[in-house]
Amino acid sequence: MGVLAVLILPLLVVGISGIVYIYRTVVQLMSKSVVRSKVVVITDALSGVGKDLSDVNCIQDVAKEILDCYGCVDILINNASTKLKGTVQNISLEIDRKIMDANYFGPITLTKALISNMISRRTGQVVLVNNIQGKLGVPFRAAYAASKHAVLGFFDCLRAELQEFGVCVSTVTPSFIRSYHIQPQPHNWEASMWRFFFRKLAYGVHPMEVAEEILRTVSRKKQEVFMANPIAKAAVYIRTFFPELFFAVVAAGVKEKQKIEVEK
Repeated sequence: MGVLAVLILPLLVVGISGIVYIYRTVVQLMSKSVVRSKVVVITDALSGVGKDLSDVNCIQDVAKEILDCYGCVDILINNASTKLKGTVQNISLEIDRKIMDANYFGPITLTKALISNMISRRTGQVVLVNNIQGKLGVPFRAAYAASKHAVLGFFDCLRAELQEFGVCVSTVTPSFIRSYHIQPQPHNWEASMWRFFFRKLAYGVHPMEVAEEILRTVSRKKQEVFMANPIAKAAVYIRTFFPELFFAVVAAGVKEKQKIEVEK
């Protein structure tokens, strides 16, 4: 009896782990099967298409070429974007417009060009891969955050408008998508609470995790997914319910960074 009691816990752990593994494998296979034989359009965030999308004049031609070639689009995944870092006073309005073209007007122009086909067929799905800065602003990312807020607002409205036509609109919002090899590097002001907070906020999810979540989102037709670690989720919660505290923490961090840069 004593031996059985000792073995029960390891056996339970192994059994549960096996069930979880089988469940995840089945879900993954089912998710992949959803996109088989489907026409899927993906704007690529890795090969510079984010910059190409800033030329909104050519997007209509691209959409027409896709429809002429394939006849329809079942799934559109808006994944491309352009990033920018700098203080508000040092970023020109011209650069602001370019960021807005790439991250807002680009995705919505392509979406508008393709949803008519989905509406007429009364089926389809549009996915926006956004960023946590569509929910809260981070210092020195004003233009980028503004474009992400704008595009998220557009897709929230679009979701409600297309529901009656059977077209699903989904948003997948990671905190940040980190590269395969690059990890956050420590600096001489890492020890501060503010720096710890925003370093954790900026420590994003792996690209493979995002890809798998997009598959699940398409498979289950989820409307909104927020992929983030507890720190990032806490930041959004604090920004929503305790804005004065959030603003104070952010402002203190900016002052600290400026002080250290002056000392250097």
